[in-house]
Amino acid sequence: MPSNRTQQAVARLADLTPRQIVGELDRYIVGQGNAKKAVAIALRNRWRRQQAPDDIRDEISPNNIILIGPTGVGKTEIARRLAKLAAAPFIKVEASKFTEVGYVGRDVESMVRDLVESAIDMVRNEREADVEDLAYEKVDERLLDLLLPKPTADAPLAPPPNDPNAAPTGPALFVVSATGETSREPADEVGAERYRRTREKLKQLLIDGKLEEREVEVEVTGGKGPMFDMMVPQGAPEGMENFTDMLQEMMPKRRKKRTVKVSEARRIILEQELEKLIDLDDVTADAVERVEKMGIIFLDEIDKIAGERSQMGGPDVSREGVQRDLLPIVEGSNVQTKYGLVKTDHVLFIAAGAFHVSKPSDLIPELQGRFPIRVELTPLTEADFVRIMTEPENALTRQYSALVEAEGASLVFTEDGIAEVARIAATVNDRMENIGARRLHTVMSTLLEDVLYDLPDRGKDAITVDAALVRDRLKTIVEDEDLRRYIL
Repeated sequence: MPSNRTQQAVARLADLTPRQIVGELDRYIVGQGNAKKAVAIALRNRWRRQQAPDDIRDEISPNNIILIGPTGVGKTEIARRLAKLAAAPFIKVEASKFTEVGYVGRDVESMVRDLVESAIDMVRNEREADVEDLAYEKVDERLLDLLLPKPTADAPLAPPPNDPNAAPTGPALFVVSATGETSREPADEVGAERYRRTREKLKQLLIDGKLEEREVEVEVTGGKGPMFDMMVPQGAPEGMENFTDMLQEMMPKRRKKRTVKVSEARRIILEQELEKLIDLDDVTADAVERVEKMGIIFLDEIDKIAGERSQMGGPDVSREGVQRDLLPIVEGSNVQTKYGLVKTDHVLFIAAGAFHVSKPSDLIPELQGRFPIRVELTPLTEADFVRIMTEPENALTRQYSALVEAEGASLVFTEDGIAEVARIAATVNDRMENIGARRLHTVMSTLLEDVLYDLPDRGKDAITVDAALVRDRLKTIVEDEDLRRYIL
């Protein structure tokens, strides 16, 4: 039975219809309607499965997807935005970095372990947001205790104020002046009331940020020693780090005191208070459940492991072996992690590849069967480049405008300027390798290089990027094939 928090996470999907999901993706990604439609249905099916009767719910498998298309057309961005929209655990991995069991390298099960770590970070951040206000209150109280120690019966005794050489008469009381300096006075009933008023005064100074440069002594936990780093040599088998982490948890924590400024002490104490307020066992249990119910793994470059197994050895010797290792994870199996067994039966896998050399049918039949939905993404045209630079909320033109505004100036792109940048990017993609929308980054960075360099010294005048400026700055590079190859 899912926990309340996992049920709440799944329930959020109820308000996201496939049409709304596509609409959200349209805010950041231009075109590729078929791919957006496929992932929107797959995400909605997550919620539909939770509403199904118990006797059939576990039988409903996720609709794993293969996105086929050249680089730079939006495959990764679609998967990333989908996971963010669903608030689901998500990781992106490259299939080409995995090797068959028996070869040096990462085994495919590591992707599930990475997904669990990602989920734990997500759940911990949610828990921290819930208790953040309480944690900051506790931090302020602890900082006040460090700046103005409480009077106690066993505190150091203070001499009478009229005779410093006389014997101590009672417990010491620390009192702060208006400047933040402390002095010691006897801790009687009158002194206790004065201590309370002084603490309130000091608290206001702390809230106003006037004590940030004062130094206090805080207790910190030392990091893992060099012994643990030496136990994980280069090229060690997968899982060795988990073993050393377990050993480290068994060892007693080393504590030491550090003298730091209040600003640094606040960060250290906040981490300590959040650790006290959050139940890590509950976080782990919730994270594992989120992975099993809502996890998404984006498996990029799957075309790199397709094709016949090399007969002569070499870097592709374990291609088919990687596919066979992937098969049980995609089908559904139990993967051992340092947080226990994790079931992958309902993890959604979105694979992607350009498939320039190979094709999806080159994958082993069993793996093909586990990716029943295949969507081909179309190459981007010059018109798409114009839309990419103007329509998305995070468009490149808006990003560069924000960078220029940081210096107090303004950057304006005219319609013909944007069209000229799109034309040059499309032309370079045709003449060289087609890297899709990523070509816009190289063209824009080259176009605005001098502007960004001279910006602090040129004043606050507005900068207008029109077609004439674009042609003037990029003419030499575009016409020189060798120069274009290295710069654009």
